[in-house]
Amino acid sequence: MTESVPRRASLEVLRAEASDELAVIVQERLLGGEDPWEFMEELPSIDELVVYLLRADNIAANDGVRPSEARHYRVLRQIALEYPELTPAVWGLLDEKQRYRRWDPTVA
Repeated sequence: MTESVPRRASLEVLRAEASDELAVIVQERLLGGEDPWEFMEELPSIDELVVYLLRADNIAANDGVRPSEARHYRVLRQIALEYPELTPAVWGLLDEKQRYRRWDPTVA
């Protein structure tokens, strides 16, 4: 079975979608009364959000089954191969030191 999911859009389009999504998240948290000095650092970057959108596509293509740690690693590596510009974001997300973020799916 292949880990790859057909490309859905160019990286520029994916980044634009991620930017819009991130703006909505920020707006919702601001409207909820949160202090941006407290939450902005914990939000994903645009490229990290693109990686997770692509990972979500892969999960959806696999009947919604969340990946094991090994499959998570392979899926993220495949994303880096298909979108080389996302390689720094992929390796950053695979870094053990990044796992403090609440939105990271590998955080227990």
